[in-house]
Amino acid sequence: MPSTLSTPKTPTAARASGVRTAIVIGGGVAGPVAATALHLAGIQATVYEAYPELGEGIGGSIALAPNGMAALDLIGAADPLRALSTAIDHTRMNIDGKPVDLPGLADVEPLRLVGRGDLHRVLRDRAIAAGVRFEYGKRLTGATERADGVQARFADGTDATADVLIGADGVRSTVRTLIDPNAPSADYTGLLSFQGDVDPAADLDCEPGLMVFAFGKRAYYLYGRLADGRLTWGANLPSKTYMSLTQARAVPAEQWLRQLRDTYRDDHPGGLFAERTTAETLDITGAIHIMPPVPHWHSARMVLVGDAVHAPSNSTGQGASLAIESALQLARCLRDVPEPAEAFAAYEALRRERVERITRRGARLNRTKTPGPVGRKVMHLTMPVLFRMMNFDKVMGWEQRYRIEWEAEVSSAVRGGRASVRMGD
Repeated sequence: MPSTLSTPKTPTAARASGVRTAIVIGGGVAGPVAATALHLAGIQATVYEAYPELGEGIGGSIALAPNGMAALDLIGAADPLRALSTAIDHTRMNIDGKPVDLPGLADVEPLRLVGRGDLHRVLRDRAIAAGVRFEYGKRLTGATERADGVQARFADGTDATADVLIGADGVRSTVRTLIDPNAPSADYTGLLSFQGDVDPAADLDCEPGLMVFAFGKRAYYLYGRLADGRLTWGANLPSKTYMSLTQARAVPAEQWLRQLRDTYRDDHPGGLFAERTTAETLDITGAIHIMPPVPHWHSARMVLVGDAVHAPSNSTGQGASLAIESALQLARCLRDVPEPAEAFAAYEALRRERVERITRRGARLNRTKTPGPVGRKVMHLTMPVLFRMMNFDKVMGWEQRYRIEWEAEVSSAVRGGRASVRMGD
């Protein structure tokens, strides 16, 4: 599935009286993608990242769904990630050691497992190649909207001005509270996230291309094989105490390992994963979040994208992919709709129903991660039957086959705020 980078459509009306410059807050996933797409649409964008350099605090792996890869194809970033990622073409559920193979879609490319650092680096490099400028160590503290633009202020005393400001600053978004001081914060799922890598062994192996979702006796985990042969596993540790990434990483890794080994000691192969993970190979992520519906996605000159407005939890495997989709659709609307507020409304009309529907699915999945003894027995009995009866194409096809028609002008129906969830648009 080769990448194709076509010349984007730039209607005269949009270029004559519309947005020409953009401030993008956040250099993770949505920010660089939005900035790249904006440049391809003829809009100059600069990314301002709070961390002092690329890669600060990045670790572990992240999943890219087929719809996310298709969106990255539009900006020429998919092939470099295909070369660095592991293709997951077979998934399995494991309930207390009893496997259940899961169905899939035959006409889409496999799920891709890629290192977070690799993903951020590829997206940054592609953005720079498109003409995007990055500034690091720029933590946003405030912004002022004017009739002709917006001014951003940073903690180091500097400022920047542009026609619009895009908040791609994650679940703890500053831009979200600037748009609406009463905006909801991200909800805590009650789970802390960890990832570890181990070398394969005779009693601990996993066939290439397989990802296993395991429900242990006390906690959920998943595992698979990386492109370099190592095995990786992700633990979702139940915790009543919320801990941010910074707070979780302040706890010594050996202390977390003792807790993980105790939690998974009666599970196979979870117990072996926990036992053989070392302090050096343990990546500590902290709280897993899920965003409730955000009432206000934008103001006159500021707009939210990615996890800042829709974080569906890791259970969906769609977080990064939805962020990528939204970044492209936002750029497309700013390209085609001259007035920023109208472009933002069109973007919200294209995206809200889809992302909130997937977020609801994630919330349901989160509730199955700590089922308890009775719940596990019910899962043993019902899951195999449910999966045999499930129409996977109907349940998941609309998510994974979603495609963005980049060359098509945003329709008048969408501009008027009338849009529905479709495979494309």
